[in-house]
Amino acid sequence: MTRSLYETHVTDILGNDVAMERYRGKVLLIVNVASRCGFTPQYEGLQALYQRYAGRGLEILGFPCNQFGAQEPGSATEIQDFCTTSFGVQFPLFAKIDVNGSAAHPLYQFLKSAHPGLLGTESIKWNFTKFLADRDGNVVERYAPTSTPESLANDIEKLL
Repeated sequence: MTRSLYETHVTDILGNDVAMERYRGKVLLIVNVASRCGFTPQYEGLQALYQRYAGRGLEILGFPCNQFGAQEPGSATEIQDFCTTSFGVQFPLFAKIDVNGSAAHPLYQFLKSAHPGLLGTESIKWNFTKFLADRDGNVVERYAPTSTPESLANDIEKLL
């Protein structure tokens, strides 16, 4: 099991290997996203947070996931085109991953164990679950899909 946020590698939306170590010293908002979800309009709020705080050290990392109602069926190219065309997304997007089950990506295994959900459950309940990590890679908060990006601004500011 991964002991640090920075020990893992992820694959970006273009297929490139990315060491999470590159984000050391940044405040991270990590979100499992989907293009055909009721919460998909949150892309707009996530992009607004990114524009507002990126210059102060915030990175938003979007991880497409098709595990909830098959709401992210597209290819990497389709996902990227949708996000940039529909919502002007400029924050990093990554390759589609699993967040639950035996094939869950090591990053999400770490996030879920570092900050379990209600009643100690670790599984991700739906798309747009959000994890906030400080500049040292400590997961300080986990937000439900219903938590709007705008509602996270105060928590983000405290870490910046």
